[in-house]
Amino acid sequence: MKGVKPLILASIVAMSATVQANDLDKVIDKSSEINQSAAQSQTKIDKIADSMQGRLQQFKTLNKEIDGLTVYNAQLSKQLNNQISEMEAINLSMDQVSIIERQITPLMLRMVTGLEQFVALDVPFLKEERAKRIASLKDMMDRADINSSEKFRRLLEAYQVEVDYGRTIEAYTALLSVEGQEREVDFLRIGRLELIYLTRDGKNAGSWDQNTKSFVALPDSTISQISKGLRIARKQLAPDMLTLPVHAAE
Repeated sequence: MKGVKPLILASIVAMSATVQANDLDKVIDKSSEINQSAAQSQTKIDKIADSMQGRLQQFKTLNKEIDGLTVYNAQLSKQLNNQISEMEAINLSMDQVSIIERQITPLMLRMVTGLEQFVALDVPFLKEERAKRIASLKDMMDRADINSSEKFRRLLEAYQVEVDYGRTIEAYTALLSVEGQEREVDFLRIGRLELIYLTRDGKNAGSWDQNTKSFVALPDSTISQISKGLRIARKQLAPDMLTLPVHAAE
């Protein structure tokens, strides 16, 4: 019996060691599982953290874009408001232009008539040229392919030409009835102050009398001065003093 007790005790110890070894293996296996699970959880956490960081960066970027778009939209709103104001001003101007155009056409017609009357009452120099200019203006007023601004510009040009006649000296050749015979003569125009003619043979001279609306003969003593004036007007002589008869205005 004494031999049996140690054997039983050894068996118990062996069984206990086996049980402890099995329990330890289970603990180790469980710990490995926990470690693996923890590693997987950490991996998930890292992924979530990276995702959150990316989304945070994306959020910041979107906020910057929103701020930029807010400023841009505010600027566009200002521009749009200005464009609306400009469109309203343009529409108002167009309405006013229509009114002005309706008013300016009668004005231009009166200006053409006034210019025609002025030329008819003026000293009769360059009669054909001035008559053609007025006829051209009348024809222009009836044309639909020329806008009002262009018509007005041409009309002002015609007025400017007439104004310039009053401060220039000019020599030109034309036909004139002298002593009942049509002859070619040289005309000397000194502004609107005097219109003098001299026959091409240099023997007859005369000047326009605005009171009688006719040419009156000039004495032979004026012929040399008239010839000199013609040469000055043609730039064949330098400007110089002239002694010529002048019909004083009443």
